[in-house]
Amino acid sequence: MTATVQKVRKGRKFDQVLSGARAVFMSDGFEGASVDEIARVAAVSKATLYSYFPDKRLLFMEVANAECLRQSKEALDSIDMAAPPEDVLSQAGHHFLRFITSTFGLQIFRICVAESDRFPDIGQQFYASGPAVMRSEMAKYFEQAEARGELVIDDYILAADQFGELCKADLWPRLIFGVSNSISEAEIDRVVEGAVEMFMARYGAKQGG
Repeated sequence: MTATVQKVRKGRKFDQVLSGARAVFMSDGFEGASVDEIARVAAVSKATLYSYFPDKRLLFMEVANAECLRQSKEALDSIDMAAPPEDVLSQAGHHFLRFITSTFGLQIFRICVAESDRFPDIGQQFYASGPAVMRSEMAKYFEQAEARGELVIDDYILAADQFGELCKADLWPRLIFGVSNSISEAEIDRVVEGAVEMFMARYGAKQGG
């Protein structure tokens, strides 16, 4: 049933529908968002909305893909890739953790998991639009930092994956399993700082004797 994802078509009011849907999903979440409200905010008829997106999940994932691309671009634009590894890792870790632990980020994850059997393309498209972009960019940065003598890494992609997993420690499992309903900025700081310290202990270039 992977062809279902391909039923989404583009037309004159496609961006208009996406903009309205983003506003409603961000405000009400996936379950709370109604098709009537999305159509109203987007200023289109329900018939027009359904002509683009026959399933609310497909509309949500299209919004999610666009949001992930936006978040990735924002992160890459705001991070000084010429800075020392500790600074780059801290900034990247904060961007990453804030997004995946946000209400919207958690909804994306849960829908990808829930729909993975029926619509595997949903998860694949989401991964390509956000996580894969940051993974690739971090790997490129690691290569540059190693060339400057700041890091020592054999496998840049593996190192990027490892840092992402370090940033999920404690907070991500608690949110996913419903142990906690929200997390604070102080908790994010604690986890990211620990991730950076552990990463640098493993891959930081040793100075002196």
